[in-house]
Amino acid sequence: MNKKSIQRIMLFYLIGIFLSNVFRFDLFHIRESTDTLNILLVSLIAPLGAIGLLLGALISLHLLKKERVTQYSLFGTSKKWSLIMISIPIILLVVTGVENSNNENIHYYGLMGGIGTLLYCICEEFGWRGYLQDELKPLKEWQRVLLIGFLWYLWHLSFINNQDILSNVKFLGWMIFGSWGIGKVIDSTKSILAATSFHMIINLVMFNQLIKNGINENQKLIIVGVSIVICFIVIKKWERENKTIANNA
Repeated sequence: MNKKSIQRIMLFYLIGIFLSNVFRFDLFHIRESTDTLNILLVSLIAPLGAIGLLLGALISLHLLKKERVTQYSLFGTSKKWSLIMISIPIILLVVTGVENSNNENIHYYGLMGGIGTLLYCICEEFGWRGYLQDELKPLKEWQRVLLIGFLWYLWHLSFINNQDILSNVKFLGWMIFGSWGIGKVIDSTKSILAATSFHMIINLVMFNQLIKNGINENQKLIIVGVSIVICFIVIKKWERENKTIANNA
């Protein structure tokens, strides 16, 4: 990587880690009142926890595009398949319903909670995959995966609230595994939204600020399992479609 590349990465990460964590650690005490707010407002507030990554990525991507053509976009090679993939976990949340303390209809809450989670994950994926994975293309895959995974882990600053070494090692392992898996998805589809769908699945496995304990473990397993199966089927169809288009070009 050249000097300009390192400077862009530093700019992205500094904006991402400082601006996002202002909201993630609730320095403005916004989250204190979310239990009494309408879920529509809560779902719009949730993405602020990753807004720094989105802003940092947009700035650094603008600078990167002056140097070379970038590989990824919001819809990648197919708007249709991108929209289908991000719809799957949201539809499952709506059908299942999410119990909540806001006295909202569980299916409506599932819709709004799913949309809020989607917006949050889009902000993250614009950063980690949409920008950083593209920027790090000159590196070998294992180097890229380890670096993105470590920066992703460090961005959460989880070690501040949880200083248990084993928990942090496990979390780091999840971030590295996620960087590898989601990285494969975006390389195949060129779509930030496709990557977002898998990020949402990971987000549902872990503690989700919007969903909280609104779905039980069995419901969670069903939503995650069905989402993964359908998304893999979609990706296979997507790849075949891309090959057909390439062969006819």
